[in-house]
Amino acid sequence: MATNKDAFRDYLLLEKKYSSHTVTAYCNDIASFELFNTIRFDQENIYQVNYSQIRTWIVSLVDDDISNTSVNRKIASLKAFYKFLLKTKQIEVSPLLKHKALKTPKLLQIPFSEKELEDALSHVQNPVGFEEIRNKLIVDLFYTTGMRRTELIHLKVVNVNLSGGTVKVQGKRNKERILPVLPIIINQFSLYLKERSSVLSIVDGDYFFLTKKGLKLNDSFVYRLINSYFSAVSEKVKKSPHILRHTFATHLLNNGADLNSVKELLGHSSLASTQIYTHSSLTELKKVYEDAHPRNQK
Repeated sequence: MATNKDAFRDYLLLEKKYSSHTVTAYCNDIASFELFNTIRFDQENIYQVNYSQIRTWIVSLVDDDISNTSVNRKIASLKAFYKFLLKTKQIEVSPLLKHKALKTPKLLQIPFSEKELEDALSHVQNPVGFEEIRNKLIVDLFYTTGMRRTELIHLKVVNVNLSGGTVKVQGKRNKERILPVLPIIINQFSLYLKERSSVLSIVDGDYFFLTKKGLKLNDSFVYRLINSYFSAVSEKVKKSPHILRHTFATHLLNNGADLNSVKELLGHSSLASTQIYTHSSLTELKKVYEDAHPRNQK
């Protein structure tokens, strides 16, 4: 079993190109089911389980107040594992063949308004020192490129092209894309690099964004930074890097960008992923329509 787990991990990392964080989550989910199966059914080998056993696990997760979204993620991990076993001819049929995902509520991602962006950035019009300059650049870069949090964290110095006005990021499954950068951001890049050179001890020098100790940024640091920037100007419950990515896409669509161009900028593999950002554009369009149509003036 251990050998197959290692092979599965390698398959996800090397063939599927999943991030190490995602691979760890998948393996933890499989280990969780394996433990449940051992305790509940006294069966250590999960190769030959039937769907009723998996269903019992699902019921126990729901009873433990695990959200449907989290349960679906765990089942997706298990489904990937059985797909791997099928591919390597270790089983003949997946016990999850006819499984249907649990229903989950569609959560509306509410973007920041243009005023909220202006208010947040106006708090530091003229940043001074390494940390202020870095922080403002991070917020501006999220909003003007729509890059993901992990893409910003792993941005390399060599992939910032000041003369060309572009940055190259590595997205999901190691897919690279080149993003245009506005001139105002290029100026901030230059200012930041000057301050960055004054950091006394640089450990992770390949990475563009560093802490004051010269280390690569981490997820929680970036999340806290965005949250603190917008807490004073927005009452929205969620204030995160993803909301800034959502805001980038929504504001582009509101101002006339076509859906396919936004798809390419975001690094989506299909338009279906990008279409979730169109609800705010439709809201804006509806407002214009209602304000302008003669039949609504009466």
